[in-house]
Amino acid sequence: MSSVNLTNSPFTREELLPQEEKLEIQKKSGSLFIGIPKENHFQEKRVCLTPDAVNALTSNGHRVLIESKAGMDAKFTDHHYSEAGAEITSDTAKVFGCPMILKVEPPSLDELDMMKPQTVLISALQLKTQSKTYFEALASKRITALAFEFIKDDDGTYPAVRALSEIAGTASVLLAAELMSAKGQGNGLMFGNISGVPPVEVVILGAGTVGEFATRSALGLGANVKVFDNSLTKLRNLQTNVGRPIYTSTVQPKNLLKALRRCDVAIGAVRGKDRAPVVVPEYMIEYMKNGAVIIDVSIDMGGCFETSEVTSHDNPTFLKHGVLHYCVPNIPSRYARTASISISNIFTPYLLDIAEHGGLENSLRMDKRLKSGLYFYRGILTSKSVSEWFDIPFKDINLLFF
Repeated sequence: MSSVNLTNSPFTREELLPQEEKLEIQKKSGSLFIGIPKENHFQEKRVCLTPDAVNALTSNGHRVLIESKAGMDAKFTDHHYSEAGAEITSDTAKVFGCPMILKVEPPSLDELDMMKPQTVLISALQLKTQSKTYFEALASKRITALAFEFIKDDDGTYPAVRALSEIAGTASVLLAAELMSAKGQGNGLMFGNISGVPPVEVVILGAGTVGEFATRSALGLGANVKVFDNSLTKLRNLQTNVGRPIYTSTVQPKNLLKALRRCDVAIGAVRGKDRAPVVVPEYMIEYMKNGAVIIDVSIDMGGCFETSEVTSHDNPTFLKHGVLHYCVPNIPSRYARTASISISNIFTPYLLDIAEHGGLENSLRMDKRLKSGLYFYRGILTSKSVSEWFDIPFKDINLLFF
């Protein structure tokens, strides 16, 4: 057998011999220092971590600095947090000086000014409400930022979006039940399958998560429910998940008008790419019963009823064509404690994983779910959707890592 000629080879004989594979045998975990500021955005009452979640983090050797009264609207006191191991401060700038910031709403420009260079920010992004200035501020501070509404689960769903949609869907029926009472300017009807009394008629527009949980709640209270959506797949999945046959239909004006004329409650839960489509024109609302109730959950994207106008938690309703409209964005904030617990349940495992992997950078390499939420890495935009929306150049995160 002839020997191999290594004269022109770029490799030595030793390099061509089989080598032992080197595997990582021990992960070097790290400790986190997390700052949780008080939410100052209009009507925002939620907090990112509950005292129980803080206790789970501090028990693992991490530090949590929380601004005084940050959990007050969710009925979590400073005492609850201090007992869980958190440090409490009234100095807002000190909180924003932490290496990692956790927020529900995206920070304002003034809050970004208080953050130190190379801070890790985990919050919502709310792309439709942002300006180019916000991303320029992130770039100037070389911030690494994750949007929790972009984080994907293993099955391709968005856990944070789904959790808040579940709350919004269930809440829409609870709100409708409250508004239908005589005290709530409604027709004095009650949800509930009362013997000898015809059930309440409910029309739900949209068969996504909000529509599904609104359907579950309405059926549970004994209502007759009709669901409209142009996706047969969503309608089929809703029927399967609810576990019983219900009236479903694609959005056809004749069928929709007939249902709206008879209904006591109409719930809008239709989403769109840029704006929620207007599914119900004004002339259809003119045919609805006097005292009927509209809950437009899609109002944060413009609303799917033509007559919808943004209202607030302080003045949530208005009357138009004899129909009571409830059009408050951010419905989950009304149930601040439940929403806070739900958000906290999503954040806590990710934070523990980040620490276990020895920091966010290693965690992003290991965890595809977390990587999907990343939109800024050390001042460099890594999100294609943000790039297209604001015409800002971006880089693929995989090219920055490896």
